[in-house]
Amino acid sequence: MSIRIEQVNKRFGDFVALEKVNLQIKTGELTALLGPSGSGKTTLLRIIAGLEQADSGRIHFNNEDITGQHVSERGVGFVFQHYALFKHMTVFENVAYGLTVKPKKFRPNNAEISKKVHNLLQLVQLDWTADRFPAQLSGGQRQRIALARALAVEPKVLLLDEPFGALDAKVRAELRRWLRRLHDEIQVTSVFVTHDQEEAFEVADRIVVMNKGAIEQDGTPEQVYDTPANPFVYEFLGNVNLFRAKVKQGQTTIGKVQLASPEHTNGKEQDGFAYVRPHEIDVLIAPSSDALKVTIDLVTIVGPQVRLEVLTVVETNNDNNNEQQLIHIELPKDQFKALQLHQGDMAWIQPRYSKVFLGEGI
Repeated sequence: MSIRIEQVNKRFGDFVALEKVNLQIKTGELTALLGPSGSGKTTLLRIIAGLEQADSGRIHFNNEDITGQHVSERGVGFVFQHYALFKHMTVFENVAYGLTVKPKKFRPNNAEISKKVHNLLQLVQLDWTADRFPAQLSGGQRQRIALARALAVEPKVLLLDEPFGALDAKVRAELRRWLRRLHDEIQVTSVFVTHDQEEAFEVADRIVVMNKGAIEQDGTPEQVYDTPANPFVYEFLGNVNLFRAKVKQGQTTIGKVQLASPEHTNGKEQDGFAYVRPHEIDVLIAPSSDALKVTIDLVTIVGPQVRLEVLTVVETNNDNNNEQQLIHIELPKDQFKALQLHQGDMAWIQPRYSKVFLGEGI
């Protein structure tokens, strides 16, 4: 089931929740709507479901305009953040609920319902919980039961609103991997909302980055991470360092460092910001004419990784005064140990790659 969203707008009073949103989702694709709070991702999900009505615009399922259809007619399965299981019903009854309330002419008989529910419980690896109540399950187990209940009615589209947001970090990581494997098995077109970048990258076939009611970028996880469309996407998708830069004829100059910028071939020198991720910086212990001199300000060891905060002196545009700039660097622990650096030591750094945006960045 493909989804096409055309020129969707939504306001709540003076607040613009969505503005001229256009999006196409392919059949069988697992798409993440990713963005900060208030970016419009949950509103868009609810409009797809029919739980909210757009002020204008159209929604199509498989080229059929379903904009005016009631939520009960859209064939959508919805999984909420807080499970929404019926506490007084057993797991079996919760999963079977959507089947038992169908109109009589569409309702399966009891034997068919029983078979389907047990098959779904096996699919989510919780068939042994059929006679238990939700309160007897862990948070991760309850969310898997909520997913089984959504799948019971054989939805055309599966929608998930921050499905793992109420769980602790370890359980979230386990369920992310489980959801990816489950989706590969059932291949139902799915859209899920998250503000967690790692979650989106690990689970989704495609990521839609949203901000202030608009889509900033739409692409595969690799595309949006490696080639961000603008400064917002670059800063939202992980840590990043910003350096004042000069750009001319495909070359970016950051202090004494020069990097290739093939996207900027103008012969006139222009000001911009070079965006460099912490893991894209080399650390040297010997002076180098094409490196930035820094002082190690903080060393933090996190498992196999070392995070450095270093200080360097940079020129400003304010009467040629200089100021200190804090730079974040990430290195494998064995590489850092080989450098034999400590807090307070002098070092030199070389960015390996940068993405330059002209003007003043964010």
